[in-house]
Amino acid sequence: MQKTGLFFMADIAILFSGGLALFLYGIRIMSSALKKASGERVRQFISKITGNRFNGLLAGACATLIVQSSSTIIATLVGLVQSRLMTYSQALAVVLGAEIGTTAMAQLVAFSLQDYALIFFAAGFALSLAGKSESLHFTGEALSGFGLLFFGLKLMAEAMTPLQQQPAFISLLHYIEHPLLGVATGIAVTALMHSSSAFIGIIITLALQGSMSLETGIALLLGANIGTCITAVIASSGMQRAAKRVALAQVLFNVSGVLIFLPFIPQFSELIRLISSSADHSGQESLALTVPRQIANAHTFFNLFMALFFLPFLPLFDKLLCRIIPDDPEEARLIPAVKYLKDSALSTPVLALSYAKAEVARMGTIAGKMVRASLYPFINAEPGHDVVFPNLSVIKGMIMREEKLDFLEHRMSDYLIKISLSELNEQESREVFALMNIVKDLESLGDVFETLGGKVIEKKRGLKSDLSEEGKGELMEIHNLVSTEIEELSGVLQHMDPQKARSILLGDERFRLLVERAETGHLKRVFLVPNAEITHDIHMELINVFKQVRHYCKSIAGSIAGACE
Repeated sequence: MQKTGLFFMADIAILFSGGLALFLYGIRIMSSALKKASGERVRQFISKITGNRFNGLLAGACATLIVQSSSTIIATLVGLVQSRLMTYSQALAVVLGAEIGTTAMAQLVAFSLQDYALIFFAAGFALSLAGKSESLHFTGEALSGFGLLFFGLKLMAEAMTPLQQQPAFISLLHYIEHPLLGVATGIAVTALMHSSSAFIGIIITLALQGSMSLETGIALLLGANIGTCITAVIASSGMQRAAKRVALAQVLFNVSGVLIFLPFIPQFSELIRLISSSADHSGQESLALTVPRQIANAHTFFNLFMALFFLPFLPLFDKLLCRIIPDDPEEARLIPAVKYLKDSALSTPVLALSYAKAEVARMGTIAGKMVRASLYPFINAEPGHDVVFPNLSVIKGMIMREEKLDFLEHRMSDYLIKISLSELNEQESREVFALMNIVKDLESLGDVFETLGGKVIEKKRGLKSDLSEEGKGELMEIHNLVSTEIEELSGVLQHMDPQKARSILLGDERFRLLVERAETGHLKRVFLVPNAEITHDIHMELINVFKQVRHYCKSIAGSIAGACE
């Protein structure tokens, strides 16, 4: 007995939603596998792009072709700009290239590979199981995802076939034939799906059924180009202004492109028909045979044209973005940057070495502020405020300084290597070598507090009990000792004073007694006070952190003393 009415629509909805789920899941698997196989290489590749706009455009297109997700590439750019591995000006050309690379998926969908979907899936599954290397395994996963997404398209196509005779469905398609409604629909659906590739895949699937005209498809894909910006906007929220400019750039590029093309959709459609293949059939059959490829070509043409159109005007866009999102002097202080290093001084090694000492001393000051703040979150209930940047919590202040130490370690290492290539006397050579070791120790010290501010803080938040007052007092004594030592080291580093460095090396006995007292006192409380056992891990981890701080203080002091013997 044939199903009608509500049951008929329910069957269609189930089949379509299942197909859509498989399609989206296939895209996710394929994109994830491709990122695992080449993600870090892609990230490094993008981060090394120079100011050459054409190189940036090509890099963005290639990276998106590899990863098959323009949203991933834009989010990566936001992260690279945030971490200062790339300027937002360099990122603009890569954004344009990513828009070109994302058209590959539409072209693949237009090839109507649905009938071979399960073959791709089976081949990929077999390769992922049999592949002995990681690259083969991830390639198999990507191929499986490729098969799944096409199988999902096949199910969606089957679900929509009966709808061709439904007046309500036909009315809906007529409703979105108006360009503005088509663009609005494209924006809304793509923003909800967080994937322009997925929505354009659905558009082409509708076209494969002969259900959609080219003009409607173009309006929808124009909207999809705006809707896909939501991912970059979300990724940039809460980040620095330079990173927000990258997301804004994608929005401006895509919105401008849509505004340029929207009034000329009929003319654009005729151009696409002219450059695309045509069918000898008529009516709905002709639409099914020609429109999918035409929509894919329109998508490629639009993104390619807009990228080439905007490329010469990137300097102007750069200035516009700075006007819309101007620099904030207070935020600029949070951004990792060198203060004393000058490349012009490298021709005079003695001067360059004095600048290097000043920068290393600055690193010591940054590390000292981290150490001084480190105990606060464990002995106070409120998050507190950073001593220099009141808008930041104590934890965020520590994270910000750890990022600065990471950045300065890279810059200092490069600078010291350049100094070492100059003609140096024996004393200068020893100082350069000592500074290299000190820079590494300071960066490693920062990593200790990165772990403390993450894993240990989370563990502390999950506890229902607080550290005992006696335990807090013992930890504060150790903390005060190591904080004072690291702060003293900043002054010692500036002048490479061996005498003061040796005095720090002689402080072992006092530190050992304080640690022994804290550990013994805590273990006694564990046996005598029930609640003390709950905070045992936190207490011991904090002591271990202070031991590591003391170790790096001694190592730095030893490097200073050794350089000046």
